[in-house]
Order: sequence, then structure tokens, then C-alpha cells
Amino acid sequence: MSFDSLGLSAELCRAVAEQGYTEPTPVQRQAIPTILEGKDVMAGAQTGTGKTAGFTLPLLQRLGERQINGRRPVRALVLTPTRELAAQVGASVSDYGQHLPLRSAVIFGGVKINPQIEKLRHGVDILVATPGRLLDHLSQKTVDLSKIEILVLDEADRMLDMGFIRDIRKILALLPKNRQNLLFSATFSGDIKKLADSLLNKPVHIEVARRNMAADSIDQTVHPVDRKRKRELLSFLIGSQDWRQVLVFTRTKHGANKLAQQLERDGLSAAAIHGNKSQGARTRALANFKQGEVRILVATDIAARGLDIDQLPHVVNFELPNVPEDYVHRIGRTGRAGNEGEAISLVCVDELKLLRDIERLIKREIPKVTVPGYEPDPTIQAEPIGSKRQGGNLRHDRGRRAHGNSANTSHAQRKPSRKPSGAKGAAASSTGNNPKEGTGRKGKPQAAAHQQRTASSQRNERPSLLGGKR
Repeated sequence: MSFDSLGLSAELCRAVAEQGYTEPTPVQRQAIPTILEGKDVMAGAQTGTGKTAGFTLPLLQRLGERQINGRRPVRALVLTPTRELAAQVGASVSDYGQHLPLRSAVIFGGVKINPQIEKLRHGVDILVATPGRLLDHLSQKTVDLSKIEILVLDEADRMLDMGFIRDIRKILALLPKNRQNLLFSATFSGDIKKLADSLLNKPVHIEVARRNMAADSIDQTVHPVDRKRKRELLSFLIGSQDWRQVLVFTRTKHGANKLAQQLERDGLSAAAIHGNKSQGARTRALANFKQGEVRILVATDIAARGLDIDQLPHVVNFELPNVPEDYVHRIGRTGRAGNEGEAISLVCVDELKLLRDIERLIKREIPKVTVPGYEPDPTIQAEPIGSKRQGGNLRHDRGRRAHGNSANTSHAQRKPSRKPSGAKGAAASSTGNNPKEGTGRKGKPQAAAHQQRTASSQRNERPSLLGGKR
């Protein structure tokens, strides 16, 4: 099957061919004709299966069929959870729409707002945005959403995980009721289904892979190792097997920085990318990694979605994620679009429960291979992972923390506290949050204060406190 058989125009098929694609992926084969018919869509597919083109191509065609004379109103809105994903969706819109007389803009935090205002002032047909920065523009009345014909929620599950549900509801309230809605998500949780029920009108359901399953093209392996020897083992694997491009995941920003510095001392070129880095630093690090100037990119989960790196061969979980679904998103950076990939997890005794949760989610046991010379010491006792929640749903707690709730270790201890939002939140993005925020209050035991500091570190990763990640 070719792209022109899906009903796409000659201009779009030409642009697709110029990008080097000849055959649509399964999600594209199902989504493109359905969207062209004007139907609402609820689509789920494993990351790396071409979801972005699945909605970008028919969106461009539908808008291109009716030209607007005079000042261009925003007719299509694409919401994404992170700046990196917004930038990549914007690039896809530009690439695929290069032969059409349509204009697009990308807006997100972490950069100056005035150039965005200037571009919006000249009129755009398609707007790609993160929720926080879009709300900043709406509060300044620099964007009008009253003419929206098509709404796309991309990586909807990630947006809910990151605490954007309130922002999304505020934005939805400003859109015209008569519009086409497209919801794309890697997983379908109960919250996603609730959102879909309130948003979509008789949607067509598209799901081309089993929920929460890693792509079959990814070779997954666990290397058991003591926690203090993880960095040593990682350097050994990269050096001995001559890995030239490796994406490594840690749980915290501090951990990412520390690991990148240690790898540099081992003679391996590395860079860290996370929410406390400026947008310019993140863009440079990613560009250097793609070009091969940096061998190892160490990232937190903010990079688990949206990073599109052609033929990335290796992903390493230096630390397993607290939320099992994030494992699927992390390793989904490799094995994309039919390419083979390798996902390695370095697992210490502390993380055995996290590993069991992941295997339960993906419904398979991941092979364990002990590297000679790095056998775990059986006398070492497991230690609690400071960021792991007790008695609550971390997936949902994340969203509450992102909206400023206290990060104590139990639901009974949490007390709501409002944090800056809107334009103030965006301004804060260049400097990050107060590093003291969320540490133990006077009179709290030292252990509880330590847990709060760990939770605060994770909270700084969340977008609604940092306008720069919106």
C-alpha cells in the first residue's frame, strides 16, 4: 500500500517521498482515511510507529482543501506535553506541508515569548503548543482559539501523568464545540478513557499494538549488578562493545548530571538533558548526540517521550523508573519504525520490585544476564528507593505534585499549596525552581525531610511549576 492510496493529495505524497517514506505504517493506514472523513479518533500505538504523520498528513490535507482569505485564524491546534515533542511535531508539519500554502507556529516555554507573539500576529493555520505556554498566550490575548476546526491531543497519557489535566480543561473550554478531535496515546488508562468520553464524539478506535507492550523489534535484557557498580558496568559495556550512540535514563536530574560527569571522566563523551537545563542547552545536547559528537545522552523521563532519533541502537535504564509504563516509553526510543534496537536495564537489589512490576505490565519476563566480573554481592540488603511512594498511586500523585501539592510520603500528610502559574511560571523556566522548595519543614524527622527533598527533585521535573517545560 502506498500513501496516495490513502486519499492524500499529490502535494502531500510528494513531501512524504522527499522525506524518504514509501509505505505507510499500520497506524497511518488506519488513521489517515478516518481523519480525512472528518471523524473523531482515539488512537493508541506503540511509540515509534508513525503516529505523528498519522495525524499531521490528514490534518494538512483537510485544512489545505479550504483556503482562508485575509488574516489567518488558528484552525488546528496540536497540544503536546513537552517542548521537544512540540518542536518535532512542528518540524513534521513544516516538512509535510512544504508544498501547501499553510502557515504553522510552535510555542512552548523556556524561550522568549515575544517572537512567538510576533509570529501569531501575522496569522497561522496550525498551532503546535505545550499547555502552559498556550495559557500564557491566552492570558495575554495574543492567540484566538475561537476558529479551531481540528484539535489533536498528542501523547495524551503523558500529559495526564505530568499534571496537565486542569490546563487542558481550561483550553477545551475556549474551543468551539463543533470541531474534530483526535486523541493519540501510547497507553489507555482509566483517566485517558474518562478524558476521551468527555472530549470525543462517536470516535473511531484505532489500536495497532497491545497496550503497554514494548515493540517486538527491541531486544530487552536485564544485567543484575550492585548499585555502586552500575556506572562501572555501564562504562565497560559501552567501551567493550563499542557502542557509539547510547541513550541512558536516570530517575533524577542530579543523577543525570552526576552520571554524565562520571562517564566523561571515564573518557566517554556524554551530556545530560533534563528539565533544569535551558532550552538552548537541551537543544544543543540533542543535536550533538544525533550528529555523533556526543556518544552518550543521559536523560530523565522528560526525554522518554518525544525524542525522535533515527535508528537509535541502544537504550540503557541506569535506574528503573518508578512507574512501569515509563519503562515502555523509555525503551520505545529504540527499535522505531521497524528498526532493531537494544534495551539494557542495570538492576540492583533495590529495584527488584520495580522490575517485577514492569514484567507484569508487559506480560513477559525479561532475560537476566550477569556480566562476568560484575556479579551482585548476595549479602547486600535492599534499600528503599527514596522517590518511591507508599500507599498511593504514583501515576496520579505525579499530577497532583505537578499542580503544587506537597510531596510528603503519605496522602494524609499532603496539604495543597498553590505554585506560580501562567506567565510567572514561564518566567521561572530559565532558572528552575527554588532548590529548597519541598524540603523538610521544621520539626520533621530527618528521614522524612530527606524523602521530601527527593520528591521535590522529581517535582521540579514537572511542567506546571516550570513554564519552560510547558
